[in-house]
Amino acid sequence: MAYKRTEYPLKLLEKSQNGIIIVKLKDGTEYIGRLEKSDISMNLILTDAKQINEKKEPIVNYGRILIRGSNVVYISLDATRVE
Repeated sequence: MAYKRTEYPLKLLEKSQNGIIIVKLKDGTEYIGRLEKSDISMNLILTDAKQINEKKEPIVNYGRILIRGSNVVYISLDATRVE
């Protein structure tokens, strides 16, 4: 089944549910956590979320967070090898 270009990233996010992801925001902060839920605006709910530095080391543990999709620069879907 062929996806429209705009649907494909959303399908990838959907398939990554319950997986470990890294999210970089416009202000430069990065978070790693388990993707609990996402929507069509790419709003994300992460569980076991941690803010990480450039070396991917945890700075702050947050637990469960909501990230607004309009603040996202990129999402790395397979972050299991980083933890």
